[in-house]
Amino acid sequence: QVQLVESGGGSVQAGGSLRLACAISGDDHRGYWLGWFRQAPGKEREGVARIISGIRTPYYAESVKGRFTISQDNAENTLYLQMTALKPEDTGIYYCAALGTSGLDWHSYKSWGQGTQVTVST
Repeated sequence: QVQLVESGGGSVQAGGSLRLACAISGDDHRGYWLGWFRQAPGKEREGVARIISGIRTPYYAESVKGRFTISQDNAENTLYLQMTALKPEDTGIYYCAALGTSGLDWHSYKSWGQGTQVTVST
């Protein structure tokens, strides 16, 4: 089992930046997918960015490419999401997830954080 705790959400104006952090503890998660997902009101959960823990090659949704950066610290116990040039459509609850066996399919991730709200205003 892996425990995840997100932090860093908040409210910003369009064009602003936020950095989300996800503290990871518990079982070894190397070799599994780590990801950031988001869910806006009335919409399905969608993948934002993901990496394989310890390998760190990043993958991004088309909607955030060039604006968001996913990274993992060297100790592999914190996952980050640096978000720049934020848009109102980036608004939602952002979740950190671990132990994914399929990068794109959020159902495959076994551990989830509680979520952190990101609100981008015009």
